[in-house]
Amino acid sequence: MATQTPTASSASSKEMKNSKFHKLFLQELKDIYWAEKNLVKALPKMEKAATSSKLSQAIASHLEETENHVSRLEEVFQLLDEKAQAKKCEAMEGLLAEAKSIVEDTKSDTMVRDAGIIIACQKVEHYEIASYGSLVELAKKMEHNECAEKLSQTLDEEKKADKKLTKLAESEINDKASQE
Repeated sequence: MATQTPTASSASSKEMKNSKFHKLFLQELKDIYWAEKNLVKALPKMEKAATSSKLSQAIASHLEETENHVSRLEEVFQLLDEKAQAKKCEAMEGLLAEAKSIVEDTKSDTMVRDAGIIIACQKVEHYEIASYGSLVELAKKMEHNECAEKLSQTLDEEKKADKKLTKLAESEINDKASQE
């Protein structure tokens, strides 16, 4: 009778929880948790700086989603029996500093500023899409299926926000900005 060697998927949950792979997953959760919490603080400033009411509404709508993303991440931590902890996200800090700089370096009440705000927001969205996409795959690999579902829901919302920003830029803001 042949003995089977345990595979990664058959490893006990205790072994997985102590694995370097799981620790990476937790570090990345803490990173995106910090990012989302700080985005909640930054989005109202971008909303206020926007000239276009459509852009302002899109940012306000995404602020509500972002608040839900924070709550959803807290649920993921809970599912893992972990304390929801934020770890400073250098990437998001840089992206938010860049967004602030764009607002400061462009004239208020202009579509050029709005075009810049869209660029800054899309950079944030792309970072979040990359982060959540990776987190979903890590969760699936560890068979944290409920976590993967929650993270996938956020990933889908981030993709929709990015598409909405692209549509706004293409449908009116970039055209108007190029005429200023």
